[in-house]
Amino acid sequence: MFTNPEEAGAVRSVNGLSKEDENAIYSFLQGAVYCWCNNNPNKWFSMRDFMGGANFYWQGTPLYKLFEKTGDVNAAGQAAGRLLKFVINKDKRNFETKKEELIRKYKWIGDEI
Repeated sequence: MFTNPEEAGAVRSVNGLSKEDENAIYSFLQGAVYCWCNNNPNKWFSMRDFMGGANFYWQGTPLYKLFEKTGDVNAAGQAAGRLLKFVINKDKRNFETKKEELIRKYKWIGDEI
């Protein structure tokens, strides 16, 4: 959940995925968020941290459906970023968000009671 939802902006949907594929991607991204927050508390993250750089190999993950759907790495990355935003918005924990370097970044605040 965003501490300031107005700052986060609207969550745009990704069309053309089956409900099963969409749910698999949400679960995959939720796991990535939990792992990040556990291992990197108080550090900013973005979709690039999960599936960019050394993590460029999407085959075998639910995110590969986004590449199959678009046929383009950049478009798939943008779609994945939109889905990550949805996952963060639905999370029970509180996150800060900012737009930096043309991408959205998040940071777990850790102030839940």
